Amino acid sequence: MLLEPHPQLCVQRLSVGEEGAPVVVIDQLVREPERLLRKAGRLRFTPQGAMFPGVRARAPLSYEVFVEGVLRPLLDEVFGLPRDARLAFPMCHYSLVTQAPERLAFLQRIPHIDSTTALGLATVHYLFRAAWGGTAFYRHRGTGYETVDEARRDGYYAALEHEAKGEHAPATGYIDGDTELFERIASIDGVFNRMIVYRRNALHSGNIDSRRVPPADLQAGRLSINSFIDVKP
Repeated sequence: MLLEPHPQLCVQRLSVGEEGAPVVVIDQLVREPERLLRKAGRLRFTPQGAMFPGVRARAPLSYEVFVEGVLRPLLDEVFGLPRDARLAFPMCHYSLVTQAPERLAFLQRIPHIDSTTALGLATVHYLFRAAWGGTAFYRHRGTGYETVDEARRDGYYAALEHEAKGEHAPATGYIDGDTELFERIASIDGVFNRMIVYRRNALHSGNIDSRRVPPADLQAGRLSINSFIDVKP
């Protein structure tokens, strides 16, 4: 599947929170995003991993090639990647949220990180047109952390373990704004054919309204392509 950048592709560079975590927002990413939807319709979606609240299917390798070609200059500039390093995609999947709010585990009801390395990046490419919410970034009130690296990891998870048993433990459902434990410091709308790029050690979560969970339908539901990007020497 040959993918091309949209002729009206537009890039915003954001700085999030007190720690100034970089986030890139790219609107009108793909020239013909409907081709990605048709491809998704030919795939078999299954549960993959304990954390994602839904089902996934592997995106085509051509999508990885396209993303690297479009993003590489931006990644070097915004995230300070070594210019001679290779990029790898340990994950690149279509993702469809389907899980009922009452079935979420503790770690699914709070913001999360995907890794502790500052060089590990994540992308979310929104492929839904309905108002199913975007992605938010958070500060943990107890520690003040907005990102969690190796030096912060043990202290952060020790604090979470304590809070999970306390009076302010998160209620059933998806997080979608401020809570007693977390403060939302930025929110980016989910817009059709928009991609966001951020460091995987930033505390983040999808914005999902527990009163209106998206249907398990590729055309009408909350479909995205989620990727992890690693830097290889």
